[in-house]
Amino acid sequence: MEKEYAVNQVIKDFSQKPETFKDAFTDIIRKGARQLLESAFKFEVDTFIADINFQHDSVMAIRNGFKPERPVMTGIGPITIKQPRVRLRSGEIAPFTSKILPPYLRKTKSIEELIPCLYLKGISSDQFQEALASLTGVEASGLSATTVTRLKSSWEEDMTSWRQQSLEGKRYVYIWADGIHFNIRLTEDERMCILVVIGATADGHKELLAIESGYRESEISWKNLLMSLRDRKLTIDPELAIADGALGFWKALPQVFPKTKGQRCWVHKTANVLEKLPKSRQAEAKSHLHEIYNNETKEDAEKAFDRFIETWSPTYIKAANCLAKDKEHLLNFYNFPKEHWCHIRTTNPIESTFAYVRLRTYKTKGLGSAKATEVMVFKLVQSAEKTWNKLRGYERLAEVIDIRWKFVNGIRTEAQAA
Repeated sequence: MEKEYAVNQVIKDFSQKPETFKDAFTDIIRKGARQLLESAFKFEVDTFIADINFQHDSVMAIRNGFKPERPVMTGIGPITIKQPRVRLRSGEIAPFTSKILPPYLRKTKSIEELIPCLYLKGISSDQFQEALASLTGVEASGLSATTVTRLKSSWEEDMTSWRQQSLEGKRYVYIWADGIHFNIRLTEDERMCILVVIGATADGHKELLAIESGYRESEISWKNLLMSLRDRKLTIDPELAIADGALGFWKALPQVFPKTKGQRCWVHKTANVLEKLPKSRQAEAKSHLHEIYNNETKEDAEKAFDRFIETWSPTYIKAANCLAKDKEHLLNFYNFPKEHWCHIRTTNPIESTFAYVRLRTYKTKGLGSAKATEVMVFKLVQSAEKTWNKLRGYERLAEVIDIRWKFVNGIRTEAQAA
């Protein structure tokens, strides 16, 4: 009864005066963090003094109290910092600067990164105060959400620096390419298109390779993007490129990476075929399309493919032709390890990432400028990149790039035998 009464009393106190309710565990963490910082400052100062005294072979510097306290906003709320001060025998203040606590620091890096992260994830500006207060404590409610504007200016610099990073010595076995379109509020031009390329390294990690704004998904735009990879010294052609049916990409690819094979995205192709059918027949056609690429062998897939054309072409010739024209590129995945089929039959690695972008665009009701759009997509894809998993069966990538081996129906065979 006593325990139940105590719990009920706490709940009652919190509901009546939530602003006075203290998280004891968080307070302990803050006190521990402050003590840890003070110990680190003491070590820094003692080392600084010892170096000066050693150089002069006498006591030239001593500790002299503390500098004025100042609060620093951290991921666990504000912590009041008290930094030691050093004085020389001459009476002057020693030029001591802490590497742990730089001058004028008011927010830790975690908070600096938290603000744009909230923005990119869809938190609108007027919700920042509440979100920050919930994450870091009520004392953080004074942290201005307008800090986003200042921090966003650094994102463009990050993107420029990233685009200049060398790819020399890198090898990407698979690449996925796709574009996403945006409405730009501050321009009357046609819808903006952002072109994105993601690559899978030889050890199975997926990485953002390129991101550029383009005119629709034209051949020139895609060629410029692929040439930028060459300029960054990506000299080894990927083994396979996966993309939708955008003609611009497929015309540009052999001009830059002539040895790279192509795989059309089955999700996009399925949607394109179904668009040319009445809704009453789409479920049946979709089932037939799934039957094609879910076969265990390329031979059986080709039979199902031809059967679809034969079945649907008499009545729906446009739908049949839409599928037939890309037969070779739709079945290329059979020439790669079976473990990788789930990754290379579609452009899902990019499509799932674009969901971040669409969320943020929806929240802002369109983006203000072309440059702001490009930078935002860059930061969003970088954020999503941290969550990307390695390819299933990544250990087989070494076999894909080894000229001694070929894959037939997903099974490794000797190249000569193939």
